[in-house]
Amino acid sequence: QGYNQSRQEMIPGDILALDARTGAFKWKFDVLPGPGEFGHDTWENDAWEWTGDISTWAPLSADPERGIVYIPTNGATQDFWGGFRPGNNLFSTSLIALDVQTGERVWHYQLVHHDIWNYDTPQVPVLLDVTVDGEDVPAVVQVTKQAFAYAFNRETGEPIWPIEERPVPASHMPGEKLSETQPFPTRPAPYDMQGMLEDDLMDFTPQLRRMALEAVADYQLGPLFNPPLHRDNDLGKRAALWCPGDVGGTNIDGTPAADPTTGILYVTSQKGCSARIMVPGAERDAREEAPTGKTISDFAVGGSAGLPRVQGIPVWKPPYSKITAIDMNTGEHLWWIPVGETPDRIANHTLLEGLDLPNAGSGRQAAQVVTATLLMYTGNGAVPVRRQQSNRRDARTGRAAGESPVRHHDLHARGQAACRDSGSEYADGAAVALSQILTHSRNGPIVLMGPFSQVARSLILGHGMVMRTDQNRWTPPNPRAILGTSG
Repeated sequence: QGYNQSRQEMIPGDILALDARTGAFKWKFDVLPGPGEFGHDTWENDAWEWTGDISTWAPLSADPERGIVYIPTNGATQDFWGGFRPGNNLFSTSLIALDVQTGERVWHYQLVHHDIWNYDTPQVPVLLDVTVDGEDVPAVVQVTKQAFAYAFNRETGEPIWPIEERPVPASHMPGEKLSETQPFPTRPAPYDMQGMLEDDLMDFTPQLRRMALEAVADYQLGPLFNPPLHRDNDLGKRAALWCPGDVGGTNIDGTPAADPTTGILYVTSQKGCSARIMVPGAERDAREEAPTGKTISDFAVGGSAGLPRVQGIPVWKPPYSKITAIDMNTGEHLWWIPVGETPDRIANHTLLEGLDLPNAGSGRQAAQVVTATLLMYTGNGAVPVRRQQSNRRDARTGRAAGESPVRHHDLHARGQAACRDSGSEYADGAAVALSQILTHSRNGPIVLMGPFSQVARSLILGHGMVMRTDQNRWTPPNPRAILGTSG
C-alpha cells in the first residue's frame, strides 16, 4: 500500500456513516464512482472497479447548522504511477461536502487531477466566517502539500476567489497520461515554495550558488507538478525533483489555526522536495513479502534518488519552515515568521562561516493555537529538547510577545492564561490545542485543568485519551502526561 504499492488492485476508502447512538448503518458514499454516479466519466477505463485508496486522509470538519460534513481525501492507487487509471479520477485528492443525513454529494472540488505526486489532502478543513467585498461568506479553507490555501463558500462550494486551470508539464514516462492542467488559486498567494528552478537555489555566496547548481545538474528541475521520472529515462537524468514533495508545503503534522473573530488563518509549512525514481513494477514487487492485489503495475516506486545538498546544506533558499498569517477576508498575506531556529549543522557550517545570516527556521512545521490576542506555537521537536520553547506572537502583527522554556510546573498556569486571554467561546479549544502543542515538547508531564465543555471533551477523547467519568479526568496514552480538573 502507499509508497510501496506494486500492484493495481486495492480496497477503496468509501465513506460510511453510522448512527452515533445505535451504531446502525446509515449510508455509504462511493469514492470511486461507478456507472450512473457523478464523476464516473473521470475514469476512462474500468479501474474504478478494482483499484482503490481515496480515503478520508485527514480529520473531517462539520457544519452542524447546515448539516454538511467536509471530507479531505488522498489520491488513488498508486502514489506515483497512474498509467493503469487514465482520467482525472474523482474523488481522489479532493474536498468533498456531503449531506450528513443522506450521504448525498452537496459539492466537491478536486484539488489535484490524476494525482501521481502523493499530494494527499493532509489537513482538516478549516471553517470560519469571513467578509469579502462587504459580503458575509461562510467559508471553508483547505491547506495542502502544494502550499495552496483553497477557499470556498462552504454552503455552495463556489470558490471565494477564482481558481484557474493552468497548463502543467506532461509525463516523460511511457504509458502515463497526466491532466494537461491543474487548479491554481488566484488568492491567497502560495505560502511556500512551489517548483524548483535555478532562481530557487541558495545564493548565500557566489561559491555556494555554483555548488548548488552542480548539485542539481543531474536532476530534472521544473515548476509545480513536475512529474516523476523512471530509471534510464530519455532525459538522462538521475530523477525528477518535484517541489513541494511528500513532506513539503503543509503536511499531517502542520495543523493550521484560525481566529474566528478576525478571519485570520495561520498556516505552518516547510520546504521539501521529492526525488523518487520509478522502476519496473516486477522489480518492486519482488521486494514485498505480501503485496496487495493481483496485477503487477508497469511501474512502481523504486526508492528515493536522494535529495541534492551542498555538504549537508539544502540547495533551496531559506526559510526552511515558517508560519504565514493570511487574512481570509481579503486573501492577503499579513506576515510570516520562521519556525524554530536554524539547525546547528547549518548555522555552524564551515561554508557559512563569517556570514551574518537571519534565522532560517528549523525545517519542521509548528503545532500552534491562537487566542484573541496571541499566537502560541512550538516547533514539533524542531530543536533539541534542551532548547524546546513555547513561543508567543502578537496574533495581528506577528511581533514577538515572549518565549519561555517548556516545563511541567508552569503548564497549568499557562493553559489557564490561554483560556482567560481568549475571552471567547473558543477558550476550551485553545486549552485543548495548547495541550497538544505541549505534548510535542517531550519535556515533562502535561496538566490541563477544567472544567471542560462538551466540545473540549470530544476533542480530548479524539486524541486517544481515556475518560474517567467519575472524576471528569482524562488520561492520555503517555504515562508522563497528567490531566485533571480544577479543584
